[in-house]
Amino acid sequence: MDWLWYVLVGFLALIAGLALGFFIARKTMMRYLEKNPPINEQMLRVMMMQMGQNPSQKKINQMMKAMQNQQDKQNTKEKPKKKK
Repeated sequence: MDWLWYVLVGFLALIAGLALGFFIARKTMMRYLEKNPPINEQMLRVMMMQMGQNPSQKKINQMMKAMQNQQDKQNTKEKPKKKK
């Protein structure tokens, strides 16, 4: 009967560790992506040139602003702001 408790406690510890690890990794990754966006202006310029477009600084700024707005919308959906 003692081995049953060892197996049960081990199984519960495994499940708790997996859940805790998932949430910690998710929060860490979200924070990393917020500080280091995956696409910068230089990468955007190169992509547009590969597609055959001649990007002006105005186009680059518009696309960066649109991507930032999209990211902000996703962040506000995930965690609603507190009302004061």
